[in-house]
Amino acid sequence: MPGRAGGRFGTWVFGLLPLCIVAFAVAAFSLLDVPGLTGRAGPPAEELTVERTVLGPGAIELVVRNQGQDPVAIAQVSVNDAFSDFSAEESELGRLRATTVRITYPWVEGEAYEIGLLTSTGGLISHEIPVAVTTPDPAGFLGLMALLGTYVGVIPVAIGMLWLPWLRRIPPRWIQALMAVTVGLLAWLAIDAGVEGLEIAGESAGAFGGAGLVLFGAVAAYLLLSGVGVWLAARPDGHRLALLVAVGIGLHNLGEGLAIGSAYAVGALALGATLVVGFAVHNTTEGLAIVAPAADRRVAPGTLILLGLVAGAPAIVGAWLGAAAVQPAVGALLLGFGVGAIAQVILQLAPAVRDRAGRALHPMSVGGVLAGMVLMWATGLLA
Repeated sequence: MPGRAGGRFGTWVFGLLPLCIVAFAVAAFSLLDVPGLTGRAGPPAEELTVERTVLGPGAIELVVRNQGQDPVAIAQVSVNDAFSDFSAEESELGRLRATTVRITYPWVEGEAYEIGLLTSTGGLISHEIPVAVTTPDPAGFLGLMALLGTYVGVIPVAIGMLWLPWLRRIPPRWIQALMAVTVGLLAWLAIDAGVEGLEIAGESAGAFGGAGLVLFGAVAAYLLLSGVGVWLAARPDGHRLALLVAVGIGLHNLGEGLAIGSAYAVGALALGATLVVGFAVHNTTEGLAIVAPAADRRVAPGTLILLGLVAGAPAIVGAWLGAAAVQPAVGALLLGFGVGAIAQVILQLAPAVRDRAGRALHPMSVGGVLAGMVLMWATGLLA
């Protein structure tokens, strides 16, 4: 027993020794008074980001977040180069803290405004309102967002799934070509979600990781969907690929819903209507991608309905989140999820496009992938 206790003690000593050395090194580094560890390192690095703009009668409200390391205090606010009265919920913002700045200003609908936030140290943060429009109350059109999400996600996907009877009547060789088209459709969706996620991250999600959020979401979704795929493979479910495709498309449609809800939330009604029409046409092809892996087996009507809801219903959730002005970092993360999920689904579909020699890239598959990408690009032009 004593020997065993001594062995355990030695194990803990060797396990904690590196941590003790690191702690000692950090303490020594602090004692050296290295520039950057104290307030005497230089002027503060102020980084403010306007996350949301709300226009109401005689007032403009800005939701502002401090993305920098140093505290920031807003001293004055100008609108079109003229100082205006304002109030803020917090006088000083610490790192990652947000506040609402309410500016008293008789703005005119349809006009453009340049807002300047002057900090206590003399820094100036500019924010532009291209076209001033009264911001609708999100709680007042949740029903509308649900309807638009249905038009954009559920209905187009259901229409696209009507290709299933036709798929069962074409030669098997055509099925393989359509599987390659499905891969191309999904590849374009992944590219689209990745570009949009990086754009959101670059504009206003930097405080929470920026592009790293998109990458983290992609890796997390890839790993999670891989686990789901292994779990489904162990079950007597002949529609595993169709379900995985529906999940990947659903995560992408979540991002489309976010774009629609955000457009309506800021009063960009024309943009929102354009997105609805464009996404609706664009998403019809997604139904084909869902039913293509299940074309060689019987599918119950209830299963088809479930697959359609898994792929299309997230557009409703996304529209609600966008209307509620979800934090941009969350939008970047969710779009990253879509990228990772679609990448994992493409990997699962790859064996279905192999030729007799086991090659995934052969003339027919390459042509199908390119055709799918061109198809999604062409329909995406309507958005």
